[in-house]
Amino acid sequence: MFEIIKAGGWVMVPIIACSILALAIILERFWALRAPRIMPPNLVPEVWNLYRKDQLDSAYIRRLRDSSPLGAVLAAGLLNYAQGREVVRESIEQAGRQVIHDLERYLNTLGTIASVSPYLGLLGSVLGMIKVFSTFSMASGIGNPTKLAGGISEILIATAAGLAVAIPSLIFYRYFQGRVIDFAVRMEEEAVRLIETLYSSQEED
Repeated sequence: MFEIIKAGGWVMVPIIACSILALAIILERFWALRAPRIMPPNLVPEVWNLYRKDQLDSAYIRRLRDSSPLGAVLAAGLLNYAQGREVVRESIEQAGRQVIHDLERYLNTLGTIASVSPYLGLLGSVLGMIKVFSTFSMASGIGNPTKLAGGISEILIATAAGLAVAIPSLIFYRYFQGRVIDFAVRMEEEAVRLIETLYSSQEED
């Protein structure tokens, strides 16, 4: 393995660094974007039960805000509950934007790696081609066959390494982006549904 990396030239160093960083981000995002962590399944029923028992105080709402991303969106709506539906919707949307920003952490870096890695591979290919052409001389034609083979090897290895990092990075970048959007839509729906249920219950009383 070391010989292959060495044959790819110095450009393999940033490519390997990108691969390590991409792997770390992918593992971290898989851990951070777990559905039970983002949207605890029992959170909305718990809030509803506390409301019915008249135990939905400001202390609980503050704890709710810090408990999970869904909790932060619900808390934003509950804190402005007395201001009317329009204010509540605006506060939910604003909290949702902040939550999305947090959920997208490191994704720009992953997207940058997916974009840059092929260019690093291309750079390695160009350097390999320079090495290949440097083996030719006007006086003697093809020079050292070993250097010629080394240059061709550098072209192939650098190109393959750049693509090997870029392709999975792009796949997971798109996957996590879609996951964040899905969470954002579902959280806003849950929050609006809960608030509308609370208003409906109040109107019935």
